[in-house]
Amino acid sequence: MSTLRVTAEVLTVHEHPNADALELAQVGLYRAVVAKGQYRTGDTAVYIPEQSVLPAGLIEELGLTGRLAGGNSDRVKAVRLRGELSQGIVCRPRALTGVDLAQAAADGTDFAVALGITKWVPPIPPTMNGDVASAPDLLPWVDIENIQRYPDVFAPGEPVVLTEKLHGSVCLLTYVADEDRVLVSSKGFGAKSLALVEDPRNLYWRAIRGHGVPQVAARLAERLGARRVGIFGEVYGAGIQDLTYGADGRRDTLGYAVFDVSAEIGGTLHWLDAADLLTGDLPLVPRLFEGAYDIERVLEVATGRETVSGRELHLREGVVIRPTTERYSPVTGGRAIAKAVSPAYLTRKGGTEYE
Repeated sequence: MSTLRVTAEVLTVHEHPNADALELAQVGLYRAVVAKGQYRTGDTAVYIPEQSVLPAGLIEELGLTGRLAGGNSDRVKAVRLRGELSQGIVCRPRALTGVDLAQAAADGTDFAVALGITKWVPPIPPTMNGDVASAPDLLPWVDIENIQRYPDVFAPGEPVVLTEKLHGSVCLLTYVADEDRVLVSSKGFGAKSLALVEDPRNLYWRAIRGHGVPQVAARLAERLGARRVGIFGEVYGAGIQDLTYGADGRRDTLGYAVFDVSAEIGGTLHWLDAADLLTGDLPLVPRLFEGAYDIERVLEVATGRETVSGRELHLREGVVIRPTTERYSPVTGGRAIAKAVSPAYLTRKGGTEYE
């Protein structure tokens, strides 16, 4: 899930092809449906991204009472309005009257706290929960920003790899070599430096033990001369999320696929290519494209049918984009990594979003 930032943005306004009273306000590569004539290209307004939870007063002010997602009708979600995908909300809240939004856009000011907007946190099903313990040695996963929000993460023509983004739950494993110790966590617990106490009923521990991941991590640590190795995978199947890839998270057919590896070598953390290290050792997420970065190509590959099962059972969630050579990004302030999500995935009915 991406980080939550509510910022002022300079808009590009487009015609809505199917509605005379509506237009499309573009932020990055996102487009949000707005009333016609409300904004012009070059205007500045506040952009509230998907997965934002809005306070009641702001919902009422924006005329969105009863129209947002979630049990409390307070969560921003992608929708189609007269055939066009609308992602996020473009507005000028009364609480920011008198604020120089153009300057705020230039400064990158975050208005989330000022507007009482919080990030939606998915519920945790019992199989993904459990007793936890402090784990300062746990190697955490990172939030991945959406390429449509930050299109300048990669340069046109830069060599990149696109892997399929799976709709499951992130499983973190850290092997601490000098203690021969294994730490297992979820993305949510991992962000708090908490590890799950081993339990044979727990989803993540079942996946880790079922695929012999600790043994692979130990061999990898020895090979790399690493103090710690992190193996990051996705667990998936029925009972985990609504997209199953033909697996069943409640049985031995629980799905597991690795998408990233990190290692602490000589006191420095390195992010490594899972395909270079683990092919033949563990199941990996599918690689869908390797070549020159082109945003149109990325968005094309992000759509379509899943390839994990080999049977195209359902739609594809999207793709994760990485440079061929790992590098720092001044856009994200960290790794150069991003995701692109299929519009069909965003607007599907009955979807689950557990972390």
